[in-house]
Amino acid sequence: MNILNGSAYPNNGVHLNKRHRKAKLFSMLCSLVTWLGVALLGVLLYQVSSDGFKWLDLQFLTSFPSRFPYKAGIKSALVGTLWLISMVAFIAIPIGVATALYLEELSGQGRMNRLIELNISNLAGVPSIVYGIIGLAVFVRGLALERSLVAGALTMSLLILPVIIIASREAIKSVPMSIRHAAFALGATRLQTARDHVLPASYSGILTGVILALSRAIGETAPLIMIGALTYVAFLPEGPMDSFTALPIQIYNWVSRPQQEFHQLAAGGIIVLLAVLLMMNTIAIVIRYKTERKYK
Repeated sequence: MNILNGSAYPNNGVHLNKRHRKAKLFSMLCSLVTWLGVALLGVLLYQVSSDGFKWLDLQFLTSFPSRFPYKAGIKSALVGTLWLISMVAFIAIPIGVATALYLEELSGQGRMNRLIELNISNLAGVPSIVYGIIGLAVFVRGLALERSLVAGALTMSLLILPVIIIASREAIKSVPMSIRHAAFALGATRLQTARDHVLPASYSGILTGVILALSRAIGETAPLIMIGALTYVAFLPEGPMDSFTALPIQIYNWVSRPQQEFHQLAAGGIIVLLAVLLMMNTIAIVIRYKTERKYK
């Protein structure tokens, strides 16, 4: 009697067929939801492109915001975004990677370490508006940084730090143990092994997490609104303590106005924001690719 095809246990064959049908239906449902999401994204991109491309010219990129649509531009918002994302990367990436390296390679498995890991995992799911409230209470009012680039960068760094830490830890975990054993066999300490061997071998995975984290930071609006980022700026920030605006704030300001022209300007701002995001991601992917080839 063949046991493998379920003839020895007839009911098992029936249950197995039911499970296969359920699995197939669930797979079809997941595919349907995925393609619906892709279709919706395509509709949104088409709508944004049709409304915004006609506003994209040199005047739009080099002009300050204005209450007259045909004179309005995104110069201050674009420069403010570049300032902000550069400062966020400068603050969050070293702290996040160093924290991941310490937790994964240098710390023990004590109760405090497990508590830190649990809190990091929980913080990754906290809504962004909560980080805006923390930034307002701690950086804007507590440290008297006011509505400056530093306050915005610190707030956004808090927002993406859990993502960078979790992604970096997973990249470090993926490094083969043979690399560690070889370093130990040559007399390297744990710090030297982690710093000089494990960390370089995990760069490609870490950069993937950094790309995702910075992509989230560049499009967030709620934390910047909470800390009081300006909606109208007719000057360029010259230092970290200057007031600023960003592309998401400028887009939000234009969308909230009743005139149709400002809605089309917002679509143009969205296209520029997507272009900045794609350019930033392209640079990071090129760096990741070169790093992968170096350490293969």
